[in-house]
Amino acid sequence: MGIVELDQSLFHLLNSEWTNSVFDTILPIWRDKYFWLPVYIFIISFAVFNQGKKAYWFLLFLIATAGAADLISSEGIKKNVKRLRPCNDTELVEVRSLVRCGSGYSFTSNHAANHFAVSFFLLGTIGIRKRKLRWALLIWAASIAYAQVYVGVHYPIDVLSGAILGVLVAKMFLWLYKASGQSVVME
Repeated sequence: MGIVELDQSLFHLLNSEWTNSVFDTILPIWRDKYFWLPVYIFIISFAVFNQGKKAYWFLLFLIATAGAADLISSEGIKKNVKRLRPCNDTELVEVRSLVRCGSGYSFTSNHAANHFAVSFFLLGTIGIRKRKLRWALLIWAASIAYAQVYVGVHYPIDVLSGAILGVLVAKMFLWLYKASGQSVVME
């Protein structure tokens, strides 16, 4: 069995067999970017309240991290690899589509890239020593990536590759952030 067949088999397990009504209800909402808007507003408010003017550099780098991950995934990788989304792949026998299937390509997952980039940037600036926060950020990013497969819009390799991309982009922007003389936001 090749990697594509293995990826499709794992997709079938996660999307069609290992399912339940609770996840069918929660995960389409969980992966929606607007659902997380209050969290993003909290992060911005927390940074500004606790760091004052220093927060602007932190926020600039955080936004640049997410933007770079998104741009590399959507413009650099997806448009060159051109892998069909599972919900648009007519060769697959069965796909449970729980959300609207996008017209774009599948590899790599922007949701995974963006959320892992944000999570790892936050880990490097505010949460590396805070065990509960570290686990919360990792579970948050991983659960959103998993939801992409569960709802039928990405293959497992798409989200795994997106996660790796997000981590690499975050590490690069963390290095730039620290090299520019910025300090950790919260110890």
